[in-house]
Amino acid sequence: MQKPTLIVALLAGIAATPLQAQEYPSREIKLICGFVAGSGADVMYRFMAEKLQQIAGKPVVVENRPGAQGHIATAFVAKSKPDGYTILPAGGSSLASIGYLMKTPLADPLKDFDYIGTVLKQGWYMTVDTKSPIKTVAEMTAHLKQKGSKGSYATSTNFGTVFAELYKAATGLETVQVNYKTIADSANDLASGTIDMAMADPIYTISNLRNGRIRALAVSTGQRVAATPDIPTMTELGIPGVDVGVWWSVQVAAGTPKPIRDTIGKWFTQMLSMDETKKFFANIGTDVFISSPEATRDLIVKDMESWKNYVARAKIEPQ
Repeated sequence: MQKPTLIVALLAGIAATPLQAQEYPSREIKLICGFVAGSGADVMYRFMAEKLQQIAGKPVVVENRPGAQGHIATAFVAKSKPDGYTILPAGGSSLASIGYLMKTPLADPLKDFDYIGTVLKQGWYMTVDTKSPIKTVAEMTAHLKQKGSKGSYATSTNFGTVFAELYKAATGLETVQVNYKTIADSANDLASGTIDMAMADPIYTISNLRNGRIRALAVSTGQRVAATPDIPTMTELGIPGVDVGVWWSVQVAAGTPKPIRDTIGKWFTQMLSMDETKKFFANIGTDVFISSPEATRDLIVKDMESWKNYVARAKIEPQ
Protein backbone atom coordinates (compact mmCIF):
# COMPACT_ATOMS: atom_id res chain seq x y z
CA MET A 1 0.00 0.00 0.00
CA GLN A 2 2.96 2.30 0.50
CA LYS A 3 4.31 1.97 -3.04
CA PRO A 4 1.65 4.16 -4.77
CA THR A 5 2.18 6.82 -2.10
CA LEU A 6 5.93 6.71 -2.72
CA ILE A 7 5.42 7.00 -6.48
CA VAL A 8 3.08 9.97 -6.02
CA ALA A 9 5.64 11.64 -3.78
CA LEU A 10 8.43 11.12 -6.31
CA LEU A 11 6.28 12.48 -9.12
CA ALA A 12 5.41 15.49 -7.00
CA GLY A 13 9.10 16.12 -6.39
CA ILE A 14 9.90 15.89 -10.09
CA ALA A 15 7.13 18.37 -10.89
CA ALA A 16 8.20 20.84 -8.20
CA THR A 17 10.91 22.67 -10.10
CA PRO A 18 8.85 23.43 -13.26
CA LEU A 19 6.00 24.58 -11.04
CA GLN A 20 8.33 26.93 -9.15
CA ALA A 21 9.53 28.34 -12.44
CA GLN A 22 5.94 28.93 -13.58
CA GLU A 23 5.14 30.74 -10.34
CA TYR A 24 8.27 32.89 -10.46
CA PRO A 25 8.11 35.78 -9.92
CA SER A 26 5.24 36.12 -7.48
CA ARG A 27 6.53 39.09 -5.47
CA GLU A 28 9.01 41.95 -5.29
CA ILE A 29 12.53 41.39 -6.64
CA LYS A 30 15.59 43.15 -5.23
CA LEU A 31 18.72 44.30 -7.03
CA ILE A 32 21.46 44.61 -4.41
CA CYS A 33 23.75 47.60 -4.98
CA GLY A 34 27.11 47.71 -3.21
CA PHE A 35 27.38 51.50 -3.40
CA VAL A 36 25.53 54.47 -1.94
CA ALA A 37 22.45 56.02 -3.49
CA GLY A 38 23.37 58.63 -6.09
CA SER A 39 26.67 56.99 -7.04
CA GLY A 40 27.49 56.07 -10.63
CA ALA A 41 26.69 52.42 -9.96
CA ASP A 42 23.40 53.33 -8.31
CA VAL A 43 22.31 55.26 -11.41
CA MET A 44 22.77 52.12 -13.52
CA TYR A 45 20.98 49.93 -10.98
CA ARG A 46 17.93 52.18 -10.97
CA PHE A 47 17.77 52.25 -14.75
CA MET A 48 17.97 48.45 -14.88
CA ALA A 49 15.38 48.06 -12.12
CA GLU A 50 12.89 50.21 -14.04
CA LYS A 51 13.33 48.23 -17.26
CA LEU A 52 13.29 44.83 -15.54
CA GLN A 53 10.09 45.74 -13.73
CA GLN A 54 8.42 46.40 -17.08
CA ILE A 55 9.57 43.00 -18.36
CA ALA A 56 9.01 40.89 -15.22
CA GLY A 57 5.64 42.40 -14.37
CA LYS A 58 6.54 42.60 -10.68
CA PRO A 59 8.15 45.36 -8.57
CA VAL A 60 11.93 45.48 -8.95
CA VAL A 61 13.63 47.67 -6.35
CA VAL A 62 17.22 48.71 -5.64
CA GLU A 63 18.52 47.97 -2.16
CA ASN A 64 21.77 49.79 -1.32
CA ARG A 65 24.20 47.88 0.88
CA PRO A 66 27.40 49.91 0.61
CA GLY A 67 30.67 49.08 2.30
CA ALA A 68 34.04 47.40 1.71
CA GLN A 69 34.00 48.71 -1.88
CA GLY A 70 31.06 46.54 -2.90
CA HIS A 71 31.96 43.41 -0.97
CA ILE A 72 29.24 43.87 1.69
CA ALA A 73 26.61 43.53 -1.03
CA THR A 74 28.45 40.57 -2.52
CA ALA A 75 28.44 38.75 0.82
CA PHE A 76 24.77 39.57 1.40
CA VAL A 77 23.70 37.99 -1.88
CA ALA A 78 25.99 34.98 -1.36
CA LYS A 79 24.15 34.25 1.90
CA SER A 80 20.66 35.03 0.59
CA LYS A 81 17.96 32.47 -0.11
CA PRO A 82 18.55 30.92 -3.57
CA ASP A 83 15.09 31.73 -4.91
CA GLY A 84 15.77 34.41 -7.54
CA TYR A 85 14.36 37.31 -5.53
CA THR A 86 17.77 38.69 -4.57
CA ILE A 87 19.94 39.54 -7.60
CA LEU A 88 23.45 40.99 -7.72
CA PRO A 89 24.52 42.92 -10.79
CA ALA A 90 28.16 43.74 -10.01
CA GLY A 91 31.55 44.36 -11.51
CA GLY A 92 33.34 41.15 -12.37
CA SER A 93 36.42 42.84 -10.90
CA SER A 94 34.66 43.16 -7.55
CA LEU A 95 34.03 39.42 -7.48
CA ALA A 96 37.34 38.32 -8.98
CA SER A 97 39.39 40.54 -6.65
CA ILE A 98 37.72 39.62 -3.38
CA GLY A 99 40.28 36.92 -2.55
CA TYR A 100 43.22 39.29 -3.10
CA LEU A 101 41.96 42.57 -1.65
CA MET A 102 40.55 41.16 1.59
CA LYS A 103 42.45 39.26 4.27
CA THR A 104 39.24 37.43 5.12
CA PRO A 105 37.09 37.20 1.97
CA LEU A 106 33.37 37.57 2.62
CA ALA A 107 32.39 35.27 -0.26
CA ASP A 108 33.83 32.78 -2.74
CA PRO A 109 33.14 33.81 -6.36
CA LEU A 110 33.31 30.22 -7.60
CA LYS A 111 31.28 28.51 -4.86
CA ASP A 112 28.74 31.04 -3.63
CA PHE A 113 27.11 32.16 -6.89
CA ASP A 114 25.26 30.94 -9.95
CA TYR A 115 26.07 33.20 -12.90
CA ILE A 116 23.32 34.55 -15.13
CA GLY A 117 25.43 36.40 -17.73
CA THR A 118 27.31 39.63 -18.43
CA VAL A 119 25.76 43.08 -18.80
CA LEU A 120 28.30 45.72 -19.77
CA LYS A 121 31.93 46.73 -20.03
CA GLN A 122 33.61 50.07 -19.36
CA GLY A 123 36.84 51.86 -18.45
CA TRP A 124 37.92 54.28 -15.72
CA TYR A 125 39.36 57.77 -16.27
CA MET A 126 42.24 59.82 -14.89
CA THR A 127 40.65 63.23 -14.27
CA VAL A 128 41.57 66.70 -13.02
CA ASP A 129 39.57 69.82 -12.30
CA THR A 130 39.19 72.11 -15.32
CA LYS A 131 41.06 74.86 -13.44
CA SER A 132 44.11 72.62 -13.16
CA PRO A 133 47.03 73.71 -15.36
CA ILE A 134 47.78 70.03 -16.05
CA LYS A 135 46.48 68.97 -19.45
CA THR A 136 48.32 65.71 -20.23
CA VAL A 137 49.41 62.54 -18.47
CA ALA A 138 53.05 63.48 -19.10
CA GLU A 139 52.49 66.77 -17.24
CA MET A 140 50.73 64.92 -14.43
CA THR A 141 53.59 62.45 -14.11
CA ALA A 142 56.17 65.25 -13.90
CA HIS A 143 54.02 67.11 -11.38
CA LEU A 144 53.57 64.08 -9.13
CA LYS A 145 57.26 63.16 -9.28
CA GLN A 146 58.07 66.63 -8.03
CA LYS A 147 55.58 66.33 -5.16
CA GLY A 148 56.73 62.86 -4.11
CA SER A 149 54.68 61.47 -1.22
CA LYS A 150 52.85 64.79 -0.89
CA GLY A 151 50.98 64.08 -4.12
CA SER A 152 47.56 62.44 -3.86
CA TYR A 153 44.81 60.85 -5.88
CA ALA A 154 41.12 60.26 -5.17
CA THR A 155 39.33 56.96 -5.58
CA SER A 156 36.15 55.31 -4.34
CA THR A 157 36.44 51.82 -5.85
CA ASN A 158 38.88 48.93 -6.02
CA PHE A 159 39.18 49.44 -9.74
CA GLY A 160 40.14 53.09 -9.34
CA THR A 161 42.81 52.02 -6.87
CA VAL A 162 44.27 49.42 -9.22
CA PHE A 163 44.25 51.87 -12.14
CA ALA A 164 46.16 54.43 -10.09
CA GLU A 165 48.57 51.97 -8.53
CA LEU A 166 49.48 50.42 -11.89
CA TYR A 167 50.13 53.92 -13.19
CA LYS A 168 52.28 54.67 -10.14
CA ALA A 169 54.21 51.41 -10.48
CA ALA A 170 54.90 52.10 -14.17
CA THR A 171 56.12 55.64 -13.54
CA GLY A 172 57.84 55.30 -10.16
CA LEU A 173 55.49 57.62 -8.27
CA GLU A 174 54.96 57.86 -4.50
CA THR A 175 51.50 59.44 -4.78
CA VAL A 176 49.19 58.75 -1.82
CA GLN A 177 45.67 57.33 -2.13
CA VAL A 178 42.70 59.17 -0.59
CA ASN A 179 39.45 57.18 -0.35
CA TYR A 180 35.98 58.72 -0.69
CA LYS A 181 32.52 57.19 -0.33
CA THR A 182 31.78 58.26 -3.89
CA ILE A 183 34.06 59.92 -6.40
CA ALA A 184 31.67 62.90 -6.42
CA ASP A 185 32.68 63.54 -2.80
CA SER A 186 36.19 64.35 -4.02
CA ALA A 187 35.05 67.22 -6.30
CA ASN A 188 35.68 70.06 -3.84
CA ASP A 189 39.11 68.73 -2.91
CA LEU A 190 39.98 68.31 -6.57
CA ALA A 191 38.82 71.86 -7.34
CA SER A 192 40.81 73.34 -4.43
CA GLY A 193 43.98 71.45 -5.30
CA THR A 194 43.93 69.46 -2.07
CA ILE A 195 44.23 66.35 -4.23
CA ASP A 196 45.95 66.22 -7.60
CA MET A 197 43.78 63.83 -9.62
CA ALA A 198 40.83 61.46 -9.37
CA MET A 199 40.41 58.00 -10.87
CA ALA A 200 36.74 58.25 -11.78
CA ASP A 201 34.03 55.93 -13.07
CA PRO A 202 32.57 56.62 -16.55
CA ILE A 203 29.18 57.89 -15.36
CA TYR A 204 30.74 60.56 -13.17
CA THR A 205 33.38 61.37 -15.78
CA ILE A 206 31.12 61.86 -18.76
CA SER A 207 28.46 63.86 -16.92
CA ASN A 208 31.13 66.21 -15.55
CA LEU A 209 32.93 66.47 -18.86
CA ARG A 210 29.65 67.70 -20.30
CA ASN A 211 29.10 70.31 -17.60
CA GLY A 212 32.73 71.45 -17.80
CA ARG A 213 33.76 70.59 -14.24
CA ILE A 214 36.58 68.17 -15.03
CA ARG A 215 39.12 67.28 -17.69
CA ALA A 216 39.91 63.64 -18.52
CA LEU A 217 43.55 62.90 -19.30
CA ALA A 218 43.36 59.19 -20.13
CA VAL A 219 41.22 56.06 -20.00
CA SER A 220 42.31 52.79 -18.38
CA THR A 221 41.41 50.45 -21.24
CA GLY A 222 43.75 49.29 -24.00
CA GLN A 223 41.51 50.80 -26.69
CA ARG A 224 39.72 54.15 -26.74
CA VAL A 225 36.10 54.16 -25.60
CA ALA A 226 33.50 54.90 -28.27
CA ALA A 227 31.70 57.44 -26.06
CA THR A 228 34.93 59.40 -25.48
CA PRO A 229 36.96 58.94 -28.68
CA ASP A 230 39.19 61.96 -28.00
CA ILE A 231 40.50 60.63 -24.69
CA PRO A 232 43.71 58.60 -25.18
CA THR A 233 44.62 55.32 -23.51
CA MET A 234 47.54 55.03 -21.10
CA THR A 235 49.12 52.52 -23.48
CA GLU A 236 49.26 54.91 -26.41
CA LEU A 237 50.71 57.57 -24.11
CA GLY A 238 53.63 55.29 -23.36
CA ILE A 239 52.61 54.09 -19.88
CA PRO A 240 53.33 50.33 -19.93
CA GLY A 241 51.19 47.73 -18.19
CA VAL A 242 48.07 49.87 -17.77
CA ASP A 243 45.37 48.13 -19.79
CA VAL A 244 42.46 47.32 -17.49
CA GLY A 245 38.70 47.50 -17.93
CA VAL A 246 35.59 46.67 -15.96
CA TRP A 247 32.87 44.27 -17.03
CA TRP A 248 29.68 43.66 -15.09
CA SER A 249 27.89 40.37 -14.57
CA VAL A 250 24.62 39.28 -12.99
CA GLN A 251 24.57 36.55 -10.35
CA VAL A 252 22.33 34.95 -7.74
CA ALA A 253 23.03 32.75 -4.73
CA ALA A 254 24.34 29.29 -5.54
CA GLY A 255 21.60 26.69 -5.69
CA THR A 256 19.00 28.86 -7.40
CA PRO A 257 16.88 26.55 -9.62
CA LYS A 258 17.92 26.58 -13.26
CA PRO A 259 14.43 27.49 -14.60
CA ILE A 260 14.51 30.62 -12.43
CA ARG A 261 18.06 31.45 -13.55
CA ASP A 262 16.97 31.03 -17.16
CA THR A 263 14.03 33.38 -16.60
CA ILE A 264 16.30 36.06 -15.09
CA GLY A 265 18.71 35.62 -18.00
CA LYS A 266 15.92 36.18 -20.52
CA TRP A 267 14.87 39.36 -18.69
CA PHE A 268 18.37 40.82 -18.83
CA THR A 269 18.91 39.82 -22.46
CA GLN A 270 15.61 41.49 -23.40
CA MET A 271 16.53 44.62 -21.45
CA LEU A 272 20.01 44.83 -22.99
CA SER A 273 18.57 44.42 -26.48
CA MET A 274 16.38 47.52 -26.12
CA ASP A 275 17.48 50.59 -28.10
CA GLU A 276 16.74 52.69 -25.02
CA THR A 277 19.18 50.59 -22.97
CA LYS A 278 21.93 50.79 -25.58
CA LYS A 279 21.49 54.57 -25.76
CA PHE A 280 21.53 54.90 -21.96
CA PHE A 281 24.75 52.93 -21.63
CA ALA A 282 26.42 54.73 -24.55
CA ASN A 283 25.64 58.07 -22.89
CA ILE A 284 27.58 57.01 -19.80
CA GLY A 285 30.61 55.62 -21.61
CA THR A 286 29.53 52.00 -21.38
CA ASP A 287 29.08 49.22 -23.94
CA VAL A 288 26.41 46.53 -23.73
CA PHE A 289 28.08 43.13 -23.25
CA ILE A 290 26.03 39.92 -23.38
CA SER A 291 27.41 36.43 -22.77
CA SER A 292 26.25 33.05 -21.50
CA PRO A 293 26.40 31.83 -17.88
CA GLU A 294 29.27 29.49 -18.81
CA ALA A 295 31.27 32.24 -20.53
CA THR A 296 30.66 34.54 -17.56
CA ARG A 297 32.06 32.01 -15.12
CA ASP A 298 35.08 31.54 -17.39
CA LEU A 299 35.66 35.31 -17.32
CA ILE A 300 35.57 35.26 -13.52
CA VAL A 301 38.21 32.53 -13.45
CA LYS A 302 40.38 34.47 -15.91
CA ASP A 303 39.96 37.75 -14.00
CA MET A 304 40.87 36.09 -10.71
CA GLU A 305 44.32 35.38 -12.15
CA SER A 306 44.51 38.90 -13.58
CA TRP A 307 43.65 40.46 -10.22
CA LYS A 308 46.27 38.34 -8.51
CA ASN A 309 48.80 39.95 -10.85
CA TYR A 310 47.32 43.46 -10.52
CA VAL A 311 47.50 43.38 -6.74
CA ALA A 312 51.06 42.07 -6.80
CA ARG A 313 52.26 44.63 -9.37
CA ALA A 314 50.54 47.53 -7.65
CA LYS A 315 51.70 46.33 -4.21
CA ILE A 316 48.23 46.62 -2.71
CA GLU A 317 47.93 45.32 0.83
CA PRO A 318 44.81 43.23 1.57
CA GLN A 319 42.46 44.94 4.02
